[in-house]
Amino acid sequence: MMEKTKHDLRAVAGAFQIAGDFVAAEPYGSGHINDTYAVRINQGGTGIRYLFQRINHNIFKQPVALMENIQRVTTHLGTKVAGAPEASRRVLTLIPTRAGGAYFHDAAGNYWRAYIFIEGARGLDAVETPAQALAAATAFGRFQQLLADLPASSLQETIPDFHHTPKRFAALEKMIAADPVDRVKLARPEIEFALRHQGICNGLLAANLPIRVTHNDTKFNNVLLDDVTGEGICVIDLDTVMPGLALYDFGDMVRTTTSPTREDELDLNRVRMQFPMFEALARGYLSTAANFLTTEEKRLLPFAGKLITFEIGLRFLTDFLAGDVYFKVHRPGHNLDRCRTQFKLVESIAEQEAAMNQLVESI
Repeated sequence: MMEKTKHDLRAVAGAFQIAGDFVAAEPYGSGHINDTYAVRINQGGTGIRYLFQRINHNIFKQPVALMENIQRVTTHLGTKVAGAPEASRRVLTLIPTRAGGAYFHDAAGNYWRAYIFIEGARGLDAVETPAQALAAATAFGRFQQLLADLPASSLQETIPDFHHTPKRFAALEKMIAADPVDRVKLARPEIEFALRHQGICNGLLAANLPIRVTHNDTKFNNVLLDDVTGEGICVIDLDTVMPGLALYDFGDMVRTTTSPTREDELDLNRVRMQFPMFEALARGYLSTAANFLTTEEKRLLPFAGKLITFEIGLRFLTDFLAGDVYFKVHRPGHNLDRCRTQFKLVESIAEQEAAMNQLVESI
């Protein structure tokens, strides 16, 4: 393995409590925010890999609070699975620094963390089968279940109002009024769609659901699937773990897993919620989460998928009107394309919502 990095990983590795000799490091994974590396260490003649990450503190502006959250959550999870078979593969395990901290702050101002590398498992960028969806949802449900007795108040809200849909809608309204780059005229149908659906924005917040420890970024590739069994072995990417509603996580699973298309699909005729995928998500999630969810949380599972999909559509539309200042774009109108895909999926979910409710009730 050749060392192909823009950072001195040898020096960074020396800051952590890792015995052995540095061999090499290389970029790892498909993430677009943090810099992630697989670092190989020679320990007594055996090559052992560790996962190192440089936290992008331009995006995550409270890296210390973020790491305090991750340390608290991973410690709690580690205690819960202690003694279970392959416990070190089932939760992320932070490697402490030589000073005993959870992260290393280097001279250039970078924040680094190191994890035990989970071998024999991988994250897939796109779901291919309902069985994979069931495995991922089971893992996310288990993640929440293991954290159900960790007080949400013990974590810091590192991204305030992350899933506050009414505030996301208010931001859109302000952008429509300002129209800073003269794009409102290009998005009239999407703006009208948003205005017609404003009534759903408060659907979860008004239900007085319990505040829990939630992941807040439950994309399919944030679960590692075991290479042999296909089991969802470990939930990863904990940068957005903070207080929230359990249904935020389930809703984002529906948004990112049930449609056969990418988030920026141009052929909207291909965008639809595949009911077998939703059924797999619901069965998997409830198999591990049902024992701590309230009756109202269970009832609102289908609605959560519609709401979170609508919310992300609002965010794409707002950024398009603002001039593409938040999400990275790769072509003209990219954020508007993303918005259209989300809104089409909202329509598909709404068309099947009665059947979704019936399914959840039967489970």
